[in-house]
Amino acid sequence: MAYSEVLLVHPVEGLGGEGDQVKVRAGYARNYLLPRSIAVPVTSSNRKQIEALKKRRVQREATELSSAQDFAKKLEATALAFAVTTGEGGKMFGAITATDIHAKLAESGIEIDKKRIHLHTPVKTLGKHTVKVKLHAEVSVELAFDIVSENPIVAEEEGK
Repeated sequence: MAYSEVLLVHPVEGLGGEGDQVKVRAGYARNYLLPRSIAVPVTSSNRKQIEALKKRRVQREATELSSAQDFAKKLEATALAFAVTTGEGGKMFGAITATDIHAKLAESGIEIDKKRIHLHTPVKTLGKHTVKVKLHAEVSVELAFDIVSENPIVAEEEGK
């Protein structure tokens, strides 16, 4: 198989950041990376760009980290509460999912990508729960939320 060495101009998920010199399949470079100006072929003149790209990468990563840390502080101060309909004995109808948490955050004015909310299984019980929100590779927040019943809980009768 034929491979090409290219210099990444923009970060590519799973491949590298700007300024990285990577070896990829020739077809991937020729048909995807080069036409979209994501990468340039490695030549002696392009190697001079590496230092400028690496400086830009360091600056971008520093600003992303600081903005993620600021956003984490804002997110930690947020309190979420869900009012759900319950049946006999406080059993919930349905469940709270990552989509519900995303919608509640959007209602409170916090815009975040839904993919950053890591709720492994839908929550089907009342009470306090936490969900992990990954904002950056180095910054994640445990967001606490409450699930309460919107109607009074009536205990199940044992004589039925």
